[in-house]
This record gives sequence, structure tokens and C-alpha cells, in this order.
Amino acid sequence: MVTLGCARNEVDSEELAGRLEAGGFRLVSEPSEADTVVVNTCGFVESAKKDSVDTLLEAADLKTSHGGKAQAVVAVGCMAERYGKDLAESLPEADAVLGFDDYPVIAERLRSIVAGETHQAHTPSDRRLLLPISPVERSLSTAAVPGHASGPASLRRRLDDGPTASLKLASGCDRRCSFCAIPSFRGSFVSRRPTDVLDEARWLAEQGVKELFLVSENSTSYGKDLGDLRLLETLLPELAAVDGIERVRVSYLQPAETRPGLIEAIAQTPGVVPYFDLSFQHASASVLRRMRRFGDPESFLGLLEQVRALAPTAGVRSNVIVGFPGETEEDLETLCAFLVAARMDVTGVFGYSDEDGTEAAGYDDKLDEDEVRARAQHVSELVERLNEERAEERVGEIVEVLVEDVDSDPNGPVGRAAFQGPEVDGTTTLLDVDAVDAPVGSIVRAHVVGSEGIDLLAAVTPSESATHGTWSQ
Repeated sequence: MVTLGCARNEVDSEELAGRLEAGGFRLVSEPSEADTVVVNTCGFVESAKKDSVDTLLEAADLKTSHGGKAQAVVAVGCMAERYGKDLAESLPEADAVLGFDDYPVIAERLRSIVAGETHQAHTPSDRRLLLPISPVERSLSTAAVPGHASGPASLRRRLDDGPTASLKLASGCDRRCSFCAIPSFRGSFVSRRPTDVLDEARWLAEQGVKELFLVSENSTSYGKDLGDLRLLETLLPELAAVDGIERVRVSYLQPAETRPGLIEAIAQTPGVVPYFDLSFQHASASVLRRMRRFGDPESFLGLLEQVRALAPTAGVRSNVIVGFPGETEEDLETLCAFLVAARMDVTGVFGYSDEDGTEAAGYDDKLDEDEVRARAQHVSELVERLNEERAEERVGEIVEVLVEDVDSDPNGPVGRAAFQGPEVDGTTTLLDVDAVDAPVGSIVRAHVVGSEGIDLLAAVTPSESATHGTWSQ
């Protein structure tokens, strides 16, 4: 099983792995030992689609390489769902392209494919049409929603043994951002029931997970289709209280939907880390309107002020799109001025590119590709400097570091502080700490003594140590 793309895809892969294991398949760690290679593709942006195609081609080589025994290469995931038969026709190296509707019977599908039967890939359609327009009626739908398996926890099979695991709150999105195609192939917004989320959290804790990373396309909408838009505020304390769970982290918040009660719940609930993954996308009001979004520098900075009033050291990350159709030099200056004022820990920068089927793909006033590239480079360089400065501001802070790796850095164990999200927000190295004293999964209290880019260096002293997991000094 090869997973590309976001944390939501990781959850889907683990559900597929669980279904396959229950259906008689055995997961192997070496591709050369596999009868079947399943590639969970990403279809978000052009570069991700290219990575997916390259990975499928690499997997196909296993069928012809000396010593390999792979009989089938199967594409699943967002790109497979989004393009269906078109992908199958353009990439004959893949033996099958399976959509989300195939997930509940994935073992049956793979068994037939390995047996040499031909699978007809689906014709892509807008998955939003599969669900009722009214959110509260969606629970009656029987449409397949990846990562929403309920019932036995065996329907999910962990693909790594790290102390952090993604936990899906919801799938799909009801927003209509003009640049985004995700709702068309992920469908409308559907919340998982709190009982299913809690059951999976308990199962993950039994597997040794210490941090739950709550993922969805829009976490701020959680519960709206279940009749309670404030459901996340009540769910967070329950998740934090699960035996064995040390930290709960929420991802992907829509600024326009981030209400004061949710800010307070994330900032002040014991066991929930004060971490705000806010999808700003831009700061110019006129660009945001063309994006079919809402906001401006004043409202965004006001939101950050609310966050920091409750949690002064809160982590804040975001993404921005540069070079959107019609973006002027003044719009770009507005964005840059906002980024300087916002003092965020990490900001991802994307140069605009057309996405199939989106409203923005038909917009006029598009910037030349070279100009988009130049603007993205300019903002990226600014963000790199700002993020490094923010990391330097962290020097002197007391942090609690969840240890994730004890082998890769000769200076000591490596992990993440509360304001550092998995994989994208930098790491913290614990200096002069023995891996025996701070094993993977332990939480170590230390003070930040330096920074390297967005990564931090921290030192532990007897007066600042705390006992979490198996750490002691």
C-alpha cells in the first residue's frame, strides 16, 4: 500500500488495509514481495497528479523487473476517483482504476484483478450529487464515504507504529471556492458520528497512539449535518479524556467559520493543543471575493488576536495562493503586509494553476505563468524569513515535546512541540538527552535554546522536567 497526498488519504489507506486484511490479504513491507501494489493517489494539484502517475509507473515496473512478483498495480484515491476511465485509458500500465464506490468491496475487487479479470473503470461524476442538498438528510445516504467505516475497529489497520495518528472527523466540503475541485470528487460535507470518532480514538490509544490529529476538509463545519454546529466543542474534551491519549490536535479550520466558542475550546481545553490551522488563502478582500471566500486583513488579524488573547504561544499555520487571476501588485502587497503582521509559525505558498472543472479555470485576467512563478518565489522567500524569525521568537519558551524519532539526529531525540503539526511544521530536537530516557511516545518538558530554520533546539534541565509516558529525570 503506497499512500500519496494528505493525512486524510492516510486514514483512507488504513481503512483499505483493514478491509483487505479482513478479506484475506496480507500486507507486506517490501514492494518486491507483493502480488498486488495499491497506490492511493492524490488529485489535488498538478504536481501531486504527476507524483501519482510516476508512482504508478514505478509500481508497474515491479511486474517486469527481475525478482519481482507483482501481478497487478491498482490505482485508488482522489486521482482515481476524479478521472476514472480517462486515467485508465491514458495509463494502461495500471491494471485497474478503482473509485470510492469500490472501497467497501476492495478485497473482492483485488482478488478478481489478480485473477486476471478486467475491471471497467467508472465514469467520473460530481459526487456532490450523490447526497441530499440538506445537510441533515445526508445521514440517510448509502453513498460510500472513504474513512467513515463504522463498527469493528478491525476495519482500520495501522500502517506505521508512530505515536501520532490521523483521525477523520468528516469528509467532503460544502464550500464553493472557485479554485478548488475537491468537493466535486470528495462530495458534500458529511460528519462522522461522535460515537464512531470516539470508538476509533479508543482503538488508536490501544495501539499506542499518544496524539490524535483530527482531519477533514473543513473541521469548523463538523456537526452541522448532525444538527449541532457546536458539536466539535463538546467532542474535544471527550477525545482528550480517552485513556492513553496525551494530545488532541485539530486541523483545517475555515477562518470565516471559526467561532469564538471553538477558539476557546481549542485554546483552553486540557489535553487539546492550542494549534490553529487556518486556511486564509489570501488577504486581499477583492482576491478573496473572486476565490468565493470571505475576509480581509483586519478580520484575519482580529481572529489571530482572539487566539493569542487566550493562548499567547499558540501555533498558527496557513496556506496562501499567489498569482490568482486578476491579482494586482496592490493585492500582492496587501498579502505580504498581512503575512508580516500575522507572525504565523508556518505558511505554505502555492502558485496558482488552473484545475479541471473549477470556476477559476474560466476566469479572464490570468497572469502569465512566469509572473505567477516570480510572485510565488517572492512570497516564499518572505515567508521563509518570517517563519525563521517566528522560530527565533520561540527561544526561551517552555515546551512539551512528543518524541517521534530517536535515531536520525545525533544531537538527541526528535519530536514536536504543541505548536508543531505533523510533518509540515518543523521539529524540536532534545539536546543531550539519551534515547533510553526519552523513548518514542514519551513527552518531554524542555526549554527552547535555539532554532535552525523552522526547527527548534531544546534543552532539558531537572527543574524543568516533567513525567509523561515513560520520561523521567
